[in-house]
Parts: sequence; C-alpha cells; structure tokens
Amino acid sequence: MLPLPDSRIGARAVLAALVLMLCIMTGCAGRTDYLHEANNLIENGSYPEAIEKLDSAEKSGENSRLVHRSRGIAYMGLSDYERAVEEFAMALYESDGYVQDFDLDTSYYMAVAQYRSGDIKGANDTYSYIISLFPDEYQAYYFRGRVYLAMQDIDNAKSDFDKAVKLSPQDPDMYIQIFEAMSEAGLSEDGQKYLKNAMELNTKLSDYQKGRLYYCMGEYEKAKQSLEAAVKQKGDSKATLYLGQTYEALGDTNYAASLYRTYLESDPGNAVVLNQLGICLLSVGDYSAALDAFNKGIEIGDPSVDQSLRFNQVTAYEDLGDFDKAKNLMNEYLEKYPGDEAALRENEFLKTR
Repeated sequence: MLPLPDSRIGARAVLAALVLMLCIMTGCAGRTDYLHEANNLIENGSYPEAIEKLDSAEKSGENSRLVHRSRGIAYMGLSDYERAVEEFAMALYESDGYVQDFDLDTSYYMAVAQYRSGDIKGANDTYSYIISLFPDEYQAYYFRGRVYLAMQDIDNAKSDFDKAVKLSPQDPDMYIQIFEAMSEAGLSEDGQKYLKNAMELNTKLSDYQKGRLYYCMGEYEKAKQSLEAAVKQKGDSKATLYLGQTYEALGDTNYAASLYRTYLESDPGNAVVLNQLGICLLSVGDYSAALDAFNKGIEIGDPSVDQSLRFNQVTAYEDLGDFDKAKNLMNEYLEKYPGDEAALRENEFLKTR
C-alpha cells in the first residue's frame, strides 16, 4: 500500500494549514464555521459527521475548493477512494489558473487516492503532473518510483529514486524509505546501496535514524542500542515501533509486546502500534488478546494501517477457529481491498473450512 507522506498529505499534518488557508481565502467570516467544524471532526476521525458538516458548508456558500478537498480527505478516511478522487479533482478543477501550495497538496492527496482505488496509471499521471510543475519536488519522484514498482517498471522506479535522493541528498529518511519500498517489491539487494549511502551522509544522524538504518541492514544489536537511546530521549511511537520489531527479530517477542503495551498506556489511540502488538500476540498464540488489539486499532480509523488491521483481524478469527466470522470479515475486506492477491488466496482457503 502506498503510504501517506507526513510532510505532504497526512490528514492531521495539514489541518492547521487548511484552517489558515480558509481564513485567508474567506476572511474568517462567520460563514466558515461549518468547514472549521468539519476539519476538527476529520482530525478526530469522525468522517461521516465531517461529511455532513461539509454538505452544510457547501449549502451555506463556504469556499468550494476547501470544501471539496476536506470532503476528499474524509472519504479517504472512510476508504472510499473513488469518491475521494472525485472530490480532489473538483478542488483542482475550480482553480483560478494560478498554481498554489493548495493545488500541490491536493494533487498529492489525489494521487494516493487513485493508487488505493486501483487506478495505478492515474496515480502515475498525477505524480508526473506534479513533477512537470515542480521539477524539484523530490517526494513526487519518490512516490512515482513506488508507483513504477507497482507497474513492474523497475528501471523507471530506480531512475525516480535516484532523482529523489539527488534532490534531497542529506535526508537519511528518504534513503530508508526507498530501501523499504524496494524491499517490499522483492528488491532488497538493490535497495541496500541506498542504506550504505545514508550511513555515509555528511550530516549528523539521530539515534532514531541510525537505529532504523541498522534495523534495515539486519544489524539488530546496533539497532537496539540506537533505538533504546531514541526512545529514552523522545519516547516517540516510531522509535518504539522499530525497537519492538528489533526485539522481535532478535527472538524476544514477549518483550516486544511489553514495549508496545507500555507505549499504548500513554498513547492508546496509536493504530500502528496496536497492529504491531496484535501481530506479536498472534505469534505467541495469544489469539484473543491479538484480536482485541486489532479491533481497537480498526475502531481508531487510521487509513494508513486499516488494510493491515482488517487482514490481521481475519487471521485472528481463523486462529481462534471461528471460520464463519473469518469468512464474513474476509468478504467485507475484499469489498474494500479487491486487489489484494494474498487475501484472495486466503479466501480460497477459507472456502474449504
């Protein structure tokens, strides 16, 4: 699944910018209340309620482009990617002809929605459009590279990845993201060169970045040391997640699960950590607790991890021997994610139970 980049199209990351832009474009008049309320609802994951507010905003004459984009974000939260694409397209169509940051961010949103709806070519075209207008937009090269991987066009993928790091040569996270993308595509050996280049950067790497690099390179003891330092310094979820995965790789699944549980005490709404906790618990045979973690994660409504949570939920019911429930949930899963080949194979297995 193509992820949402934090710096461009994470819904939470742009809400403040949306509100500011709304004030600029409308003068913060009283009639902007519905849109403001809708954005707050989106931030809290209340997507159906947000759509209702946006319908009211549209009827009351609030800024149409902002309404369409916020509605697109809400539909993405509901995993209704085709409708999200329609809304983002309307937001772009109503442009006054002057390309703004609004258009750039909306285009990123639309590309991800296209990709997740199965329109791979459309996503490729949208990233190409971004690059044509912003030739130094390195993230567009990175994401188009991921799309090329999905299209089995390895040469163009590598070319775009190389362009991305050329435009952001001192960003270690970009090197790591490229490795992870190539690894997911079965090209981890080709991706190793990016990790080596990241280690040689003329910049100070944080403990989290070093730990993440060591983890990707399979040097788990070094990864553990760096990530433990990162967790101690900042206690952020990403470092905790990688530290837990490092302990899993070292064979200490129980301690990994304890790390995730400890983190969730202070941040119970982190769906990514809940998902990883559930995976840990599945591996040690605690299927009921794993199912509870997946269910809690799904309730949060984080679109970036929804697909994984729902697939793992099906697996948990299988492990519990409740095949009827697993079959029903698999049918729902395939309605949302019809292109998942692993799920299609698993569905064939479930039909025999």
